[in-house]
Amino acid sequence: MTTPNSWTRRAFTQFSATAIGALFVPRTNAFGRTQDDWGGYADATIIDALASPGPFNVPNRTGSPLSEVMLANARESGITAVNVTVNAGGAGHAAYDNTFREIGYWEREIDAHPNILTKITNVSDLEEAKRRNRLGLIFGFQDAGMLEGDIGRLEIFHNHGVRIIQLTYNLRNGIGDGCLEPGNAGLSMFGRNAVERMNELGILVDVSHCGKRTTSDAIEASTRPIAATHSGCNGVYRHPRNKDDEDLRALAEKGGVVGIYMMPFLNADGPATSEHMIQHIEHAIQVCGEDHVGVGSDNSITPTVADDNYRRTLQAFAAERQRQRIGAPREYELLFVTDLNNPRRMEMLGNALIRRGHAVSRVEKILGGNFKRLFQETWKP
Repeated sequence: MTTPNSWTRRAFTQFSATAIGALFVPRTNAFGRTQDDWGGYADATIIDALASPGPFNVPNRTGSPLSEVMLANARESGITAVNVTVNAGGAGHAAYDNTFREIGYWEREIDAHPNILTKITNVSDLEEAKRRNRLGLIFGFQDAGMLEGDIGRLEIFHNHGVRIIQLTYNLRNGIGDGCLEPGNAGLSMFGRNAVERMNELGILVDVSHCGKRTTSDAIEASTRPIAATHSGCNGVYRHPRNKDDEDLRALAEKGGVVGIYMMPFLNADGPATSEHMIQHIEHAIQVCGEDHVGVGSDNSITPTVADDNYRRTLQAFAAERQRQRIGAPREYELLFVTDLNNPRRMEMLGNALIRRGHAVSRVEKILGGNFKRLFQETWKP
C-alpha cells in the first residue's frame, strides 16, 4: 500500500504536522530487545521486501527529513535491507517528475546518515550493509504509470538505482490491470515488452497489487523469477490484495518469492495478529515450498501509536482513497499487526515461527535468505 502523490500533496494538510508526529512517537521500551530463541538473528540476513525507515501508509510520507527516533529504530531493528517505495503519482508527466523528487529525497537521506543508511543496487551492497550494520535501502516502485509508454525510461530508472518495479497499483495503467480493476484484462503488449526489458536490465518484476490476469501473465512472460513482495494468500483469507494458490504455485515454480505482509488483509474480522500472519506464511510454505516465502511488511520500521489522532487521520485517509476508487477493502482498520508493532518485529516473528516448530534454517530463509537468493538471480543484467 502507498499513497498517490496528488493525495499526499493536497489532502490532509491540517493533519500532517500532528498526525505524523503522533504516529511515530516511540512507545516505552519500543525497541527493547526481544528474547532471542535461537540466538541467530544478529547473524542472519534480514530483508523486509516492503518497508521504510520513515513514515508509511500516511499522507506526506517524505514531507520531512527522517527524525532521530526513526533513525534510531532503523539502527536497532536488525534489518539488513528494505524495499523502500521511491515512486510517486500524478497526472500525466507529473508522475515522472514527482518520482525523481522522491528518489532525490532518499538520496539526500542516505548522504545525510551514512552511518545508518546505505543504498543497495546489488547483492554485494547487501552483504556490505550486513557487515557494516547499516540499513540498506533498495529503491522500488509500487506502480509503473510514470513510464507513460516509454520503454526507455526503464533504463533511466535502473541507472538511478531502481531495482524493483511493481507493474501496477490497484487500478489500470499502461502495463496492465490492478487488483481492483473489474476488467481483469492482464498484461498489455507494452506490459509484455516492459517485463522483457526489466529482465534484460536486471530489475525485479513485482506483482503485488496486480490483478489476477496481470499476475499470471507476468509469471508466464518473465524469463526470470519474479516476486509478490507484499501480499497474502487467498487460501487463508480472500481479499483483492491476496493471491490465489495457483498463482503462488506458478510463481514458486519459476523461482519467485511471495512476501507476506503485516496488514489488516490477513483475517476476516478484527485487528490482525502474528497468529494470522503465521497462518499465511505456513499456507504459503505448503503451496510454494520454504524456498519461496518471505516477508514484506508494508509498514514503517518505527511502531505506530494508535491513538485517537491516528485513528481520525486513518479514517479520513481511507475515506479519500475510497472516493478516488484506489482504496482496497478494510484500509480503514489498523494498518499493522498488533503484536508485531515493534522495530524488532522480524526477530519477534522468527522466534514465533521457531516456537511453532519451524527449523532455524527455514526461518532464516523466510526472514531474508529467500529474497537475497531472488535478488542474486534477477539483478544481474
